[in-house]
Amino acid sequence: MSILVVQLPERVRLGGGEPAADAPMVRPGQEYDYVLSPDGLELKAQGTAPAALLPKASTVIVLLADADVSWHRVTLPKAPAGRLREALVGVLEEHLLDDPEQVHLALAPQATAGQPSWIAATHREWLRAQIQALEKAGLPVERVVPSSWPDHPPIGHFFEVAGAGGDAGIGLAVCWAHADGVALLRMAGSLPRALLPSGALQSARWTATPGAAAGAQQWLGAPVTVMSPAQRALQAARSTLNLRQFDLTPKTRGAKVLRNAWRRLLSPAWRPARLAVLSLVVIQVAGLNLWAWQQRQAVQEKRQALVSTLQASFPQVRAVLDAPLQMQREVDLLRAAAGRTGESDFETLLQAAAAAWPADRPPVDTLRFEAGRLSLSTAGWNPVQIEQFRTQLTPSGWNVEAADGRLTVSRASGGSPS
Repeated sequence: MSILVVQLPERVRLGGGEPAADAPMVRPGQEYDYVLSPDGLELKAQGTAPAALLPKASTVIVLLADADVSWHRVTLPKAPAGRLREALVGVLEEHLLDDPEQVHLALAPQATAGQPSWIAATHREWLRAQIQALEKAGLPVERVVPSSWPDHPPIGHFFEVAGAGGDAGIGLAVCWAHADGVALLRMAGSLPRALLPSGALQSARWTATPGAAAGAQQWLGAPVTVMSPAQRALQAARSTLNLRQFDLTPKTRGAKVLRNAWRRLLSPAWRPARLAVLSLVVIQVAGLNLWAWQQRQAVQEKRQALVSTLQASFPQVRAVLDAPLQMQREVDLLRAAAGRTGESDFETLLQAAAAAWPADRPPVDTLRFEAGRLSLSTAGWNPVQIEQFRTQLTPSGWNVEAADGRLTVSRASGGSPS
């Protein structure tokens, strides 16, 4: 599994920071910063390339710049899924700077109807055009994630920006993500310190790009964690956020749905579950093998016990091929030598049939004996008499078959006299 995170360039803005209305949605020859990872954790490659030259990956994630996403906390309206966006527009209409039809909205994970929830907003047609440009280049976009989101404890990330106005220098800015939203502040003058809540400098987690680390530490008076843009992109890709919702939801069908589900299963977030399932399978297989080994040992011990019993009881038996059968044969020989009848002998079968013979029936007309089976003529018997005959013999371990006017008595398999 491989993951490609594509950073969308910020929308073209005028000098005052407002997006340029006449700017093209996708600039000709537009290039994208990208990060390639084998698992979402390790950095394999990074660079900048046009869409057609971006590396291929099993999962493609689009990353939005902080300036292109705004966050709004509102009570999520109770509305059907098909009308939820229209309901959100009605709630957010006074908070949106653009025409509501130009705004794309997305819910934060675990948003619950009737509860305060975070809603992300960005430009719909611009985002749609960027996704289409990537997918036209053979990069199906699975998720769209923001670079930052409302968080607690708060996180401040310093980065370099071009100088304001006609200043061609490089300035410093911070993205301040906290429990009440996300704010972008240029580190000029006293405004940033005035806007940051008291105690935030000590309680927040601070990161900075390599080029902004020195200035950030000087401004904070404390060390910061250096985080490159590539590392921050992978961090955003590991989040559970996905802004590709409502009319920008990818239309997946059939095999594509299964492929996406398989990709999610192979994602880093599912690694603990995969390891747990693998461990369970290994334990089950090992347990089954151990149980099978124990059963084989028990069977082998019983077989050896039979062989030992046979050889101890009948020393003349040298070669043991089938201990139970050979033992039965030896017992039969001893019984015959002693003049005693066996369970399958004619006398025994005839005695059993006589014990169950109906009192209202005359003696048997004809009978036949062969290899442990006694056949008796039942001409004139009714079904009740046949069933009564069978019922009396079956509990004693005899098998009774009725067919063609005859009853055949034999010893049932595994049966023994009661």
